Amino acid sequence: MTARRALTAVLVAAGVAAALTGCGSTASPGSPGASSVAGTSSTASITGTVNVFAAASLQETFTTLKKSFEAAHPGVTVTPNFGASSALAQQINQGAPADVFASAAQSTMDQVVQAGGAAGSTPFATNVMEIAVPPANPAGIASVGDLARSGVKVALCQSQVPCGSAAAKVLANAKVTLAPVTLEADVKAVLTKVQLGEVDAGVVYVTDVKAAGDKVKGIPIASDVNACTSYPIAALTAAPNPAAAAAFVAYVLSPEGQQILSAGGFAAP
Repeated sequence: MTARRALTAVLVAAGVAAALTGCGSTASPGSPGASSVAGTSSTASITGTVNVFAAASLQETFTTLKKSFEAAHPGVTVTPNFGASSALAQQINQGAPADVFASAAQSTMDQVVQAGGAAGSTPFATNVMEIAVPPANPAGIASVGDLARSGVKVALCQSQVPCGSAAAKVLANAKVTLAPVTLEADVKAVLTKVQLGEVDAGVVYVTDVKAAGDKVKGIPIASDVNACTSYPIAALTAAPNPAAAAAFVAYVLSPEGQQILSAGGFAAP
């Protein structure tokens, strides 16, 4: 077995082992419900900075949420930190000064909860996978099966990252084996490889294709093989600004926040 195929086997195995539990999953044990979080924030006078650690796939939507939240709370500044959920969870568990964590997978959030970083979490959105190709689609990709054709260069996320686990689930569901030419640190890095024409295709979230506009073309994945992931959010136990953290979580869960997420292509939890 070549090194590349061995790497792919590990990726697929990891994705299957960490199989996505499906969308619409319930909040983790000990999680405050949306109503209790909202109730906390509605009576609190909030000021200062709220540090929000959020999955890379949330970048565009949470940037809009930041502006909207700051407009509603003039005394607060939202400072986002976008990256792979797995890396963000590690940073939080190592003591990074974060107020809120929004993950692209419940399993990654659970790492923070189990370490005592959060009392629990609440799902706030769901997402599915899509194939991104350059606008002209030079490799003629039309389905997941085409990714395994000889000569087709594919980019995936690393296996420990939620988008990598989700891509592995898609490949396993479709019974497709391939050797990616690169494994990237997060979904935005995969998308960049596609935009630059360095690969023929990448497996990303449907929201990333939407956010990229005409810089890429989206190839839908058949529903019977696609993978769905649920996004949880939590105010962190050691939040430097707990009142603002609770208010931001409540805003994401509110009708206003959900409308912004829906406009970005996310589905309800």
